[in-house]
Amino acid sequence: MDSWTPPVVPALPGAGEPLRLYDSSRQGVHPSTGTGGSATMYVCGITPYDATHMGHAATMITFDVIGRVWRDNGLDVRYVQNVTDIDDPLLERANRDGEDWVVLAMRETALFREDMEALRIVPPAHYVGAVESIPQIVTKVAHLLDTGAGYRLDDGTGDVYFDIAIAPRFGSESNLDRDTMLAFFAERGGDPDRAGKRNPLDALLWRGARDGEPAWPGGPLGPGRPGWHIECAVIAQTLLGARIDLQGGGNDLLFPHHEMSAAHSEALTGEAPFAEHYVHAGMIGLNGEKMSKSKGNLVFVSRLRADGVDSMAVRLALLADHYRDDRQWTDELLKTAQQRLSRWREAAGLATGPAGEAVLAAVRTRLADGLDTAGALAAVDAWADAALSGEGTDPGAPALVAATVDALLGIAL
Repeated sequence: MDSWTPPVVPALPGAGEPLRLYDSSRQGVHPSTGTGGSATMYVCGITPYDATHMGHAATMITFDVIGRVWRDNGLDVRYVQNVTDIDDPLLERANRDGEDWVVLAMRETALFREDMEALRIVPPAHYVGAVESIPQIVTKVAHLLDTGAGYRLDDGTGDVYFDIAIAPRFGSESNLDRDTMLAFFAERGGDPDRAGKRNPLDALLWRGARDGEPAWPGGPLGPGRPGWHIECAVIAQTLLGARIDLQGGGNDLLFPHHEMSAAHSEALTGEAPFAEHYVHAGMIGLNGEKMSKSKGNLVFVSRLRADGVDSMAVRLALLADHYRDDRQWTDELLKTAQQRLSRWREAAGLATGPAGEAVLAAVRTRLADGLDTAGALAAVDAWADAALSGEGTDPGAPALVAATVDALLGIAL
């Protein structure tokens, strides 16, 4: 599957500071410096049944900045992102709207690409759909069956489940108690009440063919389609290896998705932990309410762009607070970002300004410290205010600050 056209990222003088990030599994901040000069990252992508909303944008911007900081440290970033282009929510939306699910998935994936390009997200090296990965998924699920980590339901459906009893580290990524796991599992695509399962928390690996649903050849599994969690485990493992540096997504993926995909991968390879860092971005609400499809209060990147809103202002607005915080999208937030963008561009257009090296150092320091984007923005604000007040005589400063903002924050001035 094709991704999108990458932005040009300026090279900066000197070297960046080693990144330190919060890891959900260890529940603390730890160095994230890659291995052997490279860093591997897998970010869970969209299920393409609706356009890119602010939650999607905030998540993708977060991991884009992480990749930019890694590259500034001289690391070779190996980044993979999936598209869940077959799953129940996609089929449900297509049925509701009387639309072909393939057409719906293709259209929304194309719109997502356009939004990512407009937001200047550096694309993944591999942008991979679930459908194109089905042959590899079939092989891995068959292996889990052969080793006893998977089992078939005895009800004639052809459904295959993962047995969490064989996963001694299950729960170590999310650190949740069983009751909370069960509640989240029920809310987030799981089926704890499914009859015939060995454990209510066992997750679906392969769904046997049903009348009226798409299905693919499953070899020894029989016809059907993959479960959600095994999709990401297989794609990440196939392209990045048995262990990766970072698995990322929104904090609603903490459980069950990341917990389950980690358990699947570790059962397949025998290596643990699957990821050195599990990194989760906060949720975006709207005017004090949770932003959700059911509430009908989603704010879409494409709609803002169609209304003439500068995508760089959208990006700045989503960088204004810490990525881990659940936060609100408001008209005032966007207005503040638009004003900040205008001020930065005016300052970057000056003939001279205060020395830019100090701004570069400050932005590097703030981002290295747990991805403190608010602190990084404040450092640029201080320079812009001083420059616009007539301070500084460095003719190279405006260009260096513009390159800093572009390379590390992804904001084109």
